[in-house]
Amino acid sequence: MKPTDLRGILQYIPRFREKTFVISVDGAIVTDENFANILMDVAVLRSLSIRVVLVHGAAAQIQHLAAECGVTASNLDGAGVTDAETLKLALTAANRLTHEILEGLATNDLRAACPNAIVAYPMGILHGVDQLFTGKVERVDTELLQTLLQQGIIPVIPPLGFDGEGRTYRVNSDSVAVALADALKAVKLIFITTCEGLARQGQLLRQVLASDLDLLLALHKDELAPETFSKATHAAAACRLGVQRVHIINGRLDEALLTEVFSNEGVGTLVYANEYQQVRRAMKKDIPSILKLIQPSVEAEEIVKRTRSSVAQSLGDYFIFEIDKNPVACVALHTYPDAGKGELACLYVRPSHENQGIGRKLIQYVENRARELGLREVITLSTQAFTYFQSKGGFVEGTPDDLPPGRRAAYDQSGRKSKVLVKKFK
Repeated sequence: MKPTDLRGILQYIPRFREKTFVISVDGAIVTDENFANILMDVAVLRSLSIRVVLVHGAAAQIQHLAAECGVTASNLDGAGVTDAETLKLALTAANRLTHEILEGLATNDLRAACPNAIVAYPMGILHGVDQLFTGKVERVDTELLQTLLQQGIIPVIPPLGFDGEGRTYRVNSDSVAVALADALKAVKLIFITTCEGLARQGQLLRQVLASDLDLLLALHKDELAPETFSKATHAAAACRLGVQRVHIINGRLDEALLTEVFSNEGVGTLVYANEYQQVRRAMKKDIPSILKLIQPSVEAEEIVKRTRSSVAQSLGDYFIFEIDKNPVACVALHTYPDAGKGELACLYVRPSHENQGIGRKLIQYVENRARELGLREVITLSTQAFTYFQSKGGFVEGTPDDLPPGRRAAYDQSGRKSKVLVKKFK
């Protein structure tokens, strides 16, 4: 979907209007040439009455300043020891970046402010080492931020926190973003970084359940790219705190933010706190979506062509697999009670969501439903995907004689000579 496609965007607006997004941008992205486009995307979000809080990091800038000054920075990402010299660099870098962001927002006719809303306290002594000026978020001044948001003002939050004595601490920007998302009850936390998303052994994870990510971090951390550890850890933590959706995207891709927010496919990694996907019975309003969904497979002669009226006549047999209330797959179960058989038909998964186990979930769903209806077996017909049904669904090859009488007549008349696959229930 092109972000400029208003029809695609409109379906999301009721869900997001007057809701809060926390967007956390790595320092390296703030100074990237594509950052101006990101701010334009933020302007689009604001025009749709979505409240936005911007958090930024400063690791790249601290490193650059340290090299210029000929000093060794003790803490680049806010998670190690911060000595006085590094704190001074962090203040300089953060102030510069905050100013650049405020300038960029002003260019897009957006009002913004940098409040001292992060109350921090010193990290203290860890494993016998004093963390000095490294801080940890103690609380968020939610009232101050809500006042700004209600006035249409975008809070810009640097990776710094302040205690009651007026002391400043270097705080990890990822942890600041999580604290803000939790305090403001944000519906989305979006990390904009230099990586494509979270990748496991080089393979991009498009969606991952937070509990599965926790397991991955605990048992297979070495399979993740080290530069994504912080994002992965904080994404999982945000979900545990109640943030339903955390996105990790590459800020160097044009239109990445809008594409991630306003399309099913997205461009990065979505970490979600619950089963945001579900199978439900199709309704009359879904008929156009079903026909549009299966059209590529019909053109490839994988699935028999269906008409609006034919789907409507057997609408109770169709089921939709949704992601965030948008259909990405479908299946049908036609029943022949007298023969004790059901037919799994019209199984299709959108290409953007293949290899995620959705097809197997739909097969299992049909099988469970067939059992509930007291059927003894499920059959399916296929001209091209028969190996999939055999390897993934546990079907075995049968013959046309396995078809119920009425279905056998339609089979012979079609001339497709599909393979007949059977799965008997034990």
